[in-house]
Amino acid sequence: MSTTPPETQWLSQYVLGNYGRYDVWPVRGEGAYVWDRDGKKYLDFAGGVAVCPLGHCPPPVVKALAEQASTLIHVSNWYCIDKQAELARLIVEECVQIPGKCFFCNSGAEANEGLIKFARKYGQQTGGRFEIITFTGSFHGRTFGAMTATAQEKIHGGFGPLPPGFVYVPFNDLEALKAAITDKTVAILVEPVQGESGVNAVTAEFLRGAQALCREKDLLLLLDEVQVGFGRAGEMAGWRSIIPGDEIQPDGISWAKAIGSGFPLGSFWINDRREPGKVLGPGTHGTTYGGSPLACAVGIATLRTILDEKLCDNAKTRGAAIAAAGRAWNHPLIKEVRQLGLFIGWELNAEAFKATAGNKPASIFLAQKLLDAGMMVTPAGPNVVRWLSPLNITAAHAEEGLSIFKSVLDALL
Repeated sequence: MSTTPPETQWLSQYVLGNYGRYDVWPVRGEGAYVWDRDGKKYLDFAGGVAVCPLGHCPPPVVKALAEQASTLIHVSNWYCIDKQAELARLIVEECVQIPGKCFFCNSGAEANEGLIKFARKYGQQTGGRFEIITFTGSFHGRTFGAMTATAQEKIHGGFGPLPPGFVYVPFNDLEALKAAITDKTVAILVEPVQGESGVNAVTAEFLRGAQALCREKDLLLLLDEVQVGFGRAGEMAGWRSIIPGDEIQPDGISWAKAIGSGFPLGSFWINDRREPGKVLGPGTHGTTYGGSPLACAVGIATLRTILDEKLCDNAKTRGAAIAAAGRAWNHPLIKEVRQLGLFIGWELNAEAFKATAGNKPASIFLAQKLLDAGMMVTPAGPNVVRWLSPLNITAAHAEEGLSIFKSVLDALL
């Protein structure tokens, strides 16, 4: 008689096979750890791809979720939602610290769709402009607009024709950006740190130059902080990990992932100086589930904990120590360590991996070896693995991660 759980068959029989899944079935999580259905324990430095900033089942979030679920789960945006107002105030006054307005949705792709719609509407009101410039290596989501904004052919393949209105420019190339701007351009959409392509940060020179071009030509400077926002890079506003202070004044920002501790929640913000109410007025944009009392209660608990427990400072301290330790190894399988806060990318020596990984991408191969050893990480392109640990990890968690990581690397030599 087979002892294979029925879910194993159900997954292949009833669930669309669009993910390349590892054969791991997590069933419980606490803090920086998860356990699979066989009882194996994993140190989780993947975090649901940067979605669990407080680790698994953090008490403040569990408490807020339970209390709100027993009071009011959902009400339509036809009515006023107190938790939505409270979360918006928290984001504007304590995170962005620039006057503006928030819209709440369910995901990062939706947040970016909102910024795209805002840019298009603003462009129509200011001369009929509609083109948005994005950058090679970017990732903005899987919906049609966000997918087209993503300047990666592998994301576009098989879905053409794509909607017009997007222009792709090499990342961190200010001269190429200048050359791409025409009388059709309305906005620049950029990630302060590109996560999916390997933890590549925008340079301060490029970000300053992009803002100057936007001011000169009345373009919108839009920042995709879906992965980098709310503490991941050591700042609540991710761009401040590149340029501290108030020098950079974006016109719009998108968020998701960390804002909800795993509960579906996304948001975008628009600078008051762009008079967002005149662009996206009643009837121009909406969502059924976005900004529900339940989602916003979770968002408040998450952001309040990050702020009150000073987890941005912890991310800076722990992240810098991890990167320093990794660099000190001078390991032949590691080409470079990239780090902003607890946004850490380990670029692998692809040539050195060929002997053991064969034709499999080094990042995928190493992620599997780490899983076998009891550690979860996230691949980022063919040659980079990301560490996306909770922001509240201790020195002991960091040391455990480094120990597992190095032992697996050493065993591959």
